[in-house]
Amino acid sequence: MAEARKRVLVVGGSGYLGQHLLLGFSRGAGSEQYALAFTHHRPIPPAELVDAVSPVLPFRVDLRTGDAFDAISTAFGQPDVVVNCAALSVPRTCEMDPAAAMSINLPSSLVNWLSSFKNNNSLLIHLSTDQVYEGVRSFYKEDDEALPVNMYGKTKIAAEKHIIANCSNYVILRSSIIYGPQTISPVTKSLPIQWIDSVLKLGQEVEFFHDEFRCPVYVKDVVNVIIALSKKWISDGKQMQLLLNVGGPNRVSRFQMAETVARIRGYNHSLIKSVSASSVNRGVTSPADISMDISLLIRVLGINPCSFEDGVRSTLEISDSS
Repeated sequence: MAEARKRVLVVGGSGYLGQHLLLGFSRGAGSEQYALAFTHHRPIPPAELVDAVSPVLPFRVDLRTGDAFDAISTAFGQPDVVVNCAALSVPRTCEMDPAAAMSINLPSSLVNWLSSFKNNNSLLIHLSTDQVYEGVRSFYKEDDEALPVNMYGKTKIAAEKHIIANCSNYVILRSSIIYGPQTISPVTKSLPIQWIDSVLKLGQEVEFFHDEFRCPVYVKDVVNVIIALSKKWISDGKQMQLLLNVGGPNRVSRFQMAETVARIRGYNHSLIKSVSASSVNRGVTSPADISMDISLLIRVLGINPCSFEDGVRSTLEISDSS
């Protein structure tokens, strides 16, 4: 008798990371062992995504109220793994409407639903952010104090605390900027490498901040981390409570990101103008240096994220061929 497939639910599956994740679970090694479902907030799920990942069950869910989680219980069952990619992740938007940001970014309805099952057999993998750190020094570690300077970071640290207090099994991933190829069903948000490439291609001068630092991470590395955690949970069956930084190995500014694209493309470097972040009012406070130490991630999973240069090269090659 064939072993039952393990159920994986991707919350926010029609978003950027969610789509890449569903493809990773459906096409990677051992993909036949997973039954897949995802949530979306628009009236109709993206047809291109459903076709590419099939068989998959889409569910329209309002994360603020939890409406329709019961439908998942009935049609799909209790998931073995839930990956929460859903978020209101534009810092300025969060600043303008803190209540809306908290209602979406604090996953109380999701946690309540998981708590309704009579056992602790579900692992929640939750995407948090490097913006929980204050940004006053380089290479933050997971046990450094989280002191977010904007509302987005505050909602995400509130989510972390809620999960730690209420979930038996969880992994919280503090992710940096996620970059990489466009999705099967194109997302409307601006993708960082594609945007830099498009503006430099025009041959006009563009300003980039030289004094804000992150550790951008290639989307396929994030997917590999989540799949590795899922496999570990399924195979070990032991209680899992983890907090991990997920970033690339390189600490870079926006200016250095643009220089990398220009170097790979052969664009004129003189088009890239270095400016201070303080010279622009973005309507939100932004941390100066939230680069992260990822040694714990490497130690726990044995995954070494690719260099920023290699990730950018892969992104542009895929962009050119699509």
